[in-house]
Amino acid sequence: MSFIERIKERAKQDVKTIVLPESMDRRTYEAAEIILKEKIANLIIIGTKSYVEEQSRGFDITGATILDPTTNSKTQNYIDVFYELRKNKGMTLEKAKETLLGDYMYYACMMVKLGDADGVVSGACHSTASTLKPSLQIIKAKKGTKMVSGFFVVYVPDCDLGANGTFIFADAGLNQNPNPQELAAITESSAKSFEMLVEEHPICALLSHSTKGSAKHPDVDKVVEATNILKRDYSYLDADGELQVDAAIIPEVAAFKAPGSSIAGKANVLIFPDLDAGNIGYKLVERLGKAEAYGPLTQGMAKPVNDLSRGCSARDIVGVVAITAVQAQNN
Repeated sequence: MSFIERIKERAKQDVKTIVLPESMDRRTYEAAEIILKEKIANLIIIGTKSYVEEQSRGFDITGATILDPTTNSKTQNYIDVFYELRKNKGMTLEKAKETLLGDYMYYACMMVKLGDADGVVSGACHSTASTLKPSLQIIKAKKGTKMVSGFFVVYVPDCDLGANGTFIFADAGLNQNPNPQELAAITESSAKSFEMLVEEHPICALLSHSTKGSAKHPDVDKVVEATNILKRDYSYLDADGELQVDAAIIPEVAAFKAPGSSIAGKANVLIFPDLDAGNIGYKLVERLGKAEAYGPLTQGMAKPVNDLSRGCSARDIVGVVAITAVQAQNN
């Protein structure tokens, strides 16, 4: 059974309610039909009844709740709470109303904030910033979280590397150029996400163009420092660096390039030195390696909010909704 099929089965054990704010995208309805048929999650689709009926023509979304912000009895309370949350940033009641009614992602986040839904999935036709900015303003980071970061679950069929072909790539969605302390924090969060979602032991590799001093550069120094922080402050993690990606995941290469590393050749959590490398890396594996890539998922939020690539398919939306539901189960 593939990673996503296992996730779907887990989602069905304790069905959660997920909000889909992108009622303007046909992929939303194609995915909703599958989600409802397979009973992966309860769905709330935000939009007017007439608009949703028109946009969803051809798809059976019977069972989804269609929520119109202009008629919902809870809308005024959402406006009031949003105003209170942001008034120190210059928010007015008029602006709060305009924002919530004009941007369904903000409205969806208010629903999750106040417990009327368990998670949000968006981003099929909006940028990552448009998805994450509302969630950071409203839902905010989980207490004790050092930083919110983004990751992809990447599943490579018929692959015996990683955890039977399953990896986490981080940060591949949010933080542009994390410093050593941030890289260490991303590693810790990613290890927890891997353990929760994949249900296997996380083995973390901090990636670089260098393996154990084979190259000298400030970018390499950053990864080395992050590794030292991990060994000092997160010694319970199986983590090492700096490692080139082949040394991180291929045992034969690891034996030659990094014979003293306890994790080289075994890694299933890949920590990239910056967002460029992470984003490029996951897309190469997805497109050339025919892998399934789910995300960018967020870690460190108080409640689950997950992004989608604008190039996603309906199948990808189904997968991210299932993952969001499992995150909500473990929230």
